[in-house]
Amino acid sequence: MSVEITIAEMAKSARIASRDMARCPTAKKNEALLGIAGEIRRQAEFIKEENKKDLSSAREAGLSGAFIDRLTIKDATIKAMTDGLAEVAALEDPVGSVCRTLIRPNGIEVSRMRIPLGVIGIIYESRPNVTVDAAALCLKAGNAVILRGGSEAYNSNRALSGIIKRALFEAGLPEEAVQIVPVRERSAVNALLSQEEYIDLIIPRGGESLIRFVVENSRIPVLKHYKGVCHVYVDEGADLEMARRICFNAKVQRPGVCNAMETMLVHRAAAGAFLPEMAKEFTAAGVEIRGCPETCAILPAAKRAAEEDWPAEFLDLILAVKVVSGMDQAINHIAKYGSNHTEAIVTNDYSRARRFLREVDSSVVLVNASTRFNDGGQLGLGAEIGISTSKLHAFGPMGLEELTTTKFIVLGNGQIRE
Repeated sequence: MSVEITIAEMAKSARIASRDMARCPTAKKNEALLGIAGEIRRQAEFIKEENKKDLSSAREAGLSGAFIDRLTIKDATIKAMTDGLAEVAALEDPVGSVCRTLIRPNGIEVSRMRIPLGVIGIIYESRPNVTVDAAALCLKAGNAVILRGGSEAYNSNRALSGIIKRALFEAGLPEEAVQIVPVRERSAVNALLSQEEYIDLIIPRGGESLIRFVVENSRIPVLKHYKGVCHVYVDEGADLEMARRICFNAKVQRPGVCNAMETMLVHRAAAGAFLPEMAKEFTAAGVEIRGCPETCAILPAAKRAAEEDWPAEFLDLILAVKVVSGMDQAINHIAKYGSNHTEAIVTNDYSRARRFLREVDSSVVLVNASTRFNDGGQLGLGAEIGISTSKLHAFGPMGLEELTTTKFIVLGNGQIRE
């Protein structure tokens, strides 16, 4: 059977399964999630043995240490997957909830009811734990999902797929509600992106090149997250000790993630007092500073920033630093070079904080807090499928509610339109 036919058959069966999932009771979905967790614990050694095959191939291919680290399934990974399944099972089910009720003058009652999106296709790289995380969220939100993991995690994902299917069967749910593309060929991605008749949304998770490829080739709506060019703006009169803690955390805690600070903007009135001490902390942590001319005048050891540094997502211990004349220049810089991901201001001025919240166009905007809080778990969603930097149909971390949509429901007692 060709790759194209295989994917088409998967999409058709996912559409059928999605109808069963849409009417599935919460208790039954939770039973399946906890069943997957139990099966993962029971088969932990088998999963790790299959993962070793992928790790061996990755080393033979000369892939980087960071890549291999993301690919590795350890005891901690097993625990994180099973804990995550239990957390999703404990979350409130959004499906069927009713909101925004309005009584019209003619007496009809108009409300909105949350319903699943339908069939979701997720295309991702390296991390096999995404297989379980994505399956859990899609199932709890009443969707069917087709997962296309990277070829480098083929054996790991196949092992997890068998476990998920068995748990679904034992819970009395359709096994086709979670399917993992069973072929390595890259043509499978193009085939998946052409199934607009059966798939409602595509979510790519990975590097910018993968996401751009998906956007350019998909016939299906795509949830976009190209990159995280995140800024922290240190305002005039800010608490500089607070600013140092926030900026250090935003850059250094995990520099390789999408919500890490990539550019620090500093008000000219604060730069002389703030930058030298901040630079000492960054330098001690191994951060390379690339600064504008004013920054370099204050920090002679800093490298001169090039134009391409301002829109860069370094994902490393590299930081672009710019001294700005005030709020207008800071907001304009973010608008020009940012990626609509995460921005923060450190300020003691309430009116400027409110202006920053109102005018900065990013999925999460913070006042006096680190950019690292743009995360589903940290924002109280319990878990997330990814962070959307486009505005349709969600903006920011996508949790259970964002994996649903709403339909109008209307209750009447015989009204007719005149």
